[in-house]
Amino acid sequence: MALLVPQFLNARTGVNYTPSASAFTVETNEDAQQVKLRIYNVGLGGKPVKTVNMKRDKADPTLWQASVKGDLNGKFYTFDVKYGGKFRGECPGIWATAVGVNGKRGAIVDLRGTDPQGWNADRRPSIPASDLIIYEMHHRDFSIDASSGLVNKGKFLALTEPRAIAHLKALGVNAVHILPSFDYASVDETRLGEPQYNWGYDPVNYNVPEGGYSTDPYKPEVRINEFKQMVQALHRAGIKVILDVVYNHTWNIDGSNFQLTRPDYFYRKNADGTYSNGSGCGNETASEREAMRRYMVESVKYWVDEYHIDGFRFDLMGVHDIATMNAIRQALPSDIFIYGEGWSAGSCAIPGEQLAMKAHISQMPGIAAFSDCMRDALRGPWDSDSKAAFLGGVKGNEESLKFGIVGAIQHPGVDYSKVNYSKEPYATEPTQMIAYVSCHDDMCLVDRLKASVKGITTDEIIRLDLLAQTAVLTSQGVPFILSGEEMLRDKKGVHNSYESPDSINHLDWDNLERYPQVMDYYQGLIAMRKAHPAFHMASAQMVRERLDFLPDQNCLVAFHINGRGVPGEQWGDIYVALNANKRARTIEVPEGTYTVVCRNIKCDPSGLTTVSGGRITVPAQSALIIHN
Repeated sequence: MALLVPQFLNARTGVNYTPSASAFTVETNEDAQQVKLRIYNVGLGGKPVKTVNMKRDKADPTLWQASVKGDLNGKFYTFDVKYGGKFRGECPGIWATAVGVNGKRGAIVDLRGTDPQGWNADRRPSIPASDLIIYEMHHRDFSIDASSGLVNKGKFLALTEPRAIAHLKALGVNAVHILPSFDYASVDETRLGEPQYNWGYDPVNYNVPEGGYSTDPYKPEVRINEFKQMVQALHRAGIKVILDVVYNHTWNIDGSNFQLTRPDYFYRKNADGTYSNGSGCGNETASEREAMRRYMVESVKYWVDEYHIDGFRFDLMGVHDIATMNAIRQALPSDIFIYGEGWSAGSCAIPGEQLAMKAHISQMPGIAAFSDCMRDALRGPWDSDSKAAFLGGVKGNEESLKFGIVGAIQHPGVDYSKVNYSKEPYATEPTQMIAYVSCHDDMCLVDRLKASVKGITTDEIIRLDLLAQTAVLTSQGVPFILSGEEMLRDKKGVHNSYESPDSINHLDWDNLERYPQVMDYYQGLIAMRKAHPAFHMASAQMVRERLDFLPDQNCLVAFHINGRGVPGEQWGDIYVALNANKRARTIEVPEGTYTVVCRNIKCDPSGLTTVSGGRITVPAQSALIIHN
């Protein structure tokens, strides 16, 4: 009979099941003195039905093994490791792929029995990195409000419902980035009837879906099946699924599965013996160590193999070392998209030149990083919600915006000495830069505009929101949109809503009717990008050859793309002008007749009207896109 647990390429711990016996393995430090395996009938509470002393492997003193006779399918298990004469406490180990409620115990589950009908035929959509349009979402935000009309509120299954799929397809995005969906600590799965909220950046079991997003966290197979149903429904709609992963830190140190099995191995320490805090959470992991690197590689491979995941966003990627990120890239199929935050939240206890920072992206082929340069050029600096930038009519951000428009590559039209953070290009290809103006972190775009642009009106909010997204979606990087921005989302001004209630974080779907021009514009803009390869050229050399900038103006950036010679492009000369001024400005284009596809907060790739070349007016606080 086939094993009921995944066969990790290099995994050394876990459980292998057959109907006649189950083999358990756990990895420890060499000074471990004893390991007890306990078998339970339930995932929480109750007494063990069997306790077994595991045996140390003769060839490898870090491995402990035990075989338990009988059919254990549906049972639960824990490991308890003894160091210094004291057992550290029960846990499911680090390789659990199914758990009971709140992830306290591992579960033995027939994973093939968790596959939804047709799962073997499920295929990842074939979408090149240059063609991706990413939509970042939190399961609860997206579906919890009554206005969503969705039945499975706050659950994986919400994304299987026709209305959810129809909205994503109508918007035009082709990848959803789901906030952490592995088993995390801050939501008590025994109290799901009570209001609880967290983004989920507090990992417990990395290889198991979060029970709070399932319809029954007490049954280990349910969360697995429902996660797969979600992936399957999105794939059928032609939408990739990207998983937000948080390997840079755990929920805590003392109670973590890492620490309970291999004390202090998985965490970095400073020279004085204190724990390094590059994660900002006091428990930075040590990706450079062999077992941690192996763990990260095998974990992402498992999500790809078992759950058909299409990509990964690495939280605080700058905490990890370059070698580990390259090992992950090399271990995964080339169509798996990998990107992350190219920074840390503090100093790390290994040399900076070893870290997977944004500045080192050129050393990590096939891996992308978020462009905080472009983000802050548009909305304002990260360290002050009240300071505006380009969108607020503050001059001096033009070169930083141009840096984002070319995809953070070397380009003769960008003066890198004037770019806000990156004084030289960090990407070798435009697909190594994520273009965005807001995400789950910090204020969402509407709130940031309210906080930084004094006396702003609703009309101005709409104009500047659409202007910002025009910059993002006409850049050569990979565009990234926070869910609900197409609904003019706000969070009541809350800067860090990681544990705010639904009243702050929910999407108000009624805004689609209140502000229909916003969704209409997003749809038109996304449709234009998807239809025209000139806006997502696949190589840096092509961008350098085909894209040039018009003369500089304060709070106006304009560029030209020669679409001739771009494979698949039907337009000839394309001009994009982004005007953040409170009054109209003009640009100079060659004589001729041009089709206007975007102007004055309307966007239609089939054309709005025509204009003649020469001096062309760009309306205030909006974008103009024309082509011949």
